[in-house]
Amino acid sequence: MESIHENDHSEEHPRSSGSRAQWVFVAFAAIAIFFLFTEHLAHLFGMLPYLLLLACPVMHFFHHRGHGKGHGSHGGGPGNKPEGGAQ
Repeated sequence: MESIHENDHSEEHPRSSGSRAQWVFVAFAAIAIFFLFTEHLAHLFGMLPYLLLLACPVMHFFHHRGHGKGHGSHGGGPGNKPEGGAQ
């Protein structure tokens, strides 16, 4: 009767150790993700002034991109007559 009882414990043990290994892995992964996030965040804050300076010429380039097209239509529509007596 003891041999049956021992077999029951041997079947239950791998399940609990597998579950324990999963929890250990999840805890290790959570700690690793936390430290990776905080370390990379520190590097990002160190680069933030340079990123802001880099944003200025990039925004300037993209905001002036469409200025070369359609300059003649800024005020020369059919309903817009120049003021000042010219007919």
